Amino acid sequence: MAVPPPSKIELRQELRDRRQKFVFNMNIENRQRFANAMADRVTAHLAETRIMAIYLPIDAEIDTHPLIDAMAAKGVAIALPHVSSRADSLRFLRWSPGSPLEDGPFGLKQPASGAAQLVPDLIFTPLLGFDRACNRIGYGAGHYDRAFAAHPGAKRVGLAWSVQKCVTIPVDPWDVPLHAIATETEWITP
Repeated sequence: MAVPPPSKIELRQELRDRRQKFVFNMNIENRQRFANAMADRVTAHLAETRIMAIYLPIDAEIDTHPLIDAMAAKGVAIALPHVSSRADSLRFLRWSPGSPLEDGPFGLKQPASGAAQLVPDLIFTPLLGFDRACNRIGYGAGHYDRAFAAHPGAKRVGLAWSVQKCVTIPVDPWDVPLHAIATETEWITP
């Protein structure tokens, strides 16, 4: 008898555990080296970006600061997500490295709600898991799927550790695939 695949809830927990174990068994120097490698890989692929939406890492997510610094040095405008509640849509608000941030829900650091809203041509998304077809499983609130629908012309790129790769990700009708995924070891396109 075949074992049924895990539910999205079970898969999310398994992926969180896998990521936590991977990251917390790594020293700070390697984490920084890998984050820098990911930033180099991404900037080589996304030279035409004018406005990028990106997030600041929480928990064991790969560090996005080297990527933010590299893109800002190229003159790319930076927008961070701003969310008020689980039900609200993300707004991407202008932010510059070193500018103040406020505490938001879910452990987020975000710009003040009065910051200028930007329309990104590139959206970086956090995720818990991905497959080689560039499907992703996020945290379950649907914020990024709604943001992708609101910005259909934006390129969608996931940032993750390689250990977050799955053979296949269960896909629901509202799930939006990514254009690419960057890890510390590779650039993946479908």
